[in-house]
Amino acid sequence: MRIIAGKHRGTKLSAIEGDIRPTPDRVKESVFQILSGTLVGARVLDLFAGSGALGIEALSRGASEAVFNDNSPVSLSVLKKNLARCRETGKIYSLDHIACLKAVDGKFDLIFCDPPYRYDLAAEILSLVRERELLNEGGLVVYECEREFPIPDGFVLSDRRQYGRVKILFLKRSHP
Repeated sequence: MRIIAGKHRGTKLSAIEGDIRPTPDRVKESVFQILSGTLVGARVLDLFAGSGALGIEALSRGASEAVFNDNSPVSLSVLKKNLARCRETGKIYSLDHIACLKAVDGKFDLIFCDPPYRYDLAAEILSLVRERELLNEGGLVVYECEREFPIPDGFVLSDRRQYGRVKILFLKRSHP
């Protein structure tokens, strides 16, 4: 696993051993190519951060702030090591995804959401993002999943990509 572009390009990141499924580099590269015009100065939430690869990639490409969340002590240890390796900082939460969405302050330009595939969490996550108004105008939720889900009220699908079993849904706030 490595940083693909930006000021930390080529930096190798530590991975998490065990039952964790990091976003493959080729998928990450494609996602960030799609997001390229939205990263400079962006405020980013990496909700299921794991090693922090998505949030750190965003920082490398010009995001102004990244907020990381993961409730695994092992993941948090690797995340902190990766941030230090890149000489980056970010607010780190050690909460379940719902508690994190209730705890974060302010709005985000990007919310990366890469939950464990075995759980169907999209409806509750997106509902809370909508209720708490966590997205800035034009902001996106980048949701990684295996199975698509009905797009909930308050969101529109702005783009969809598939890489083998992996699907990436780009969701924008809809306006009444």
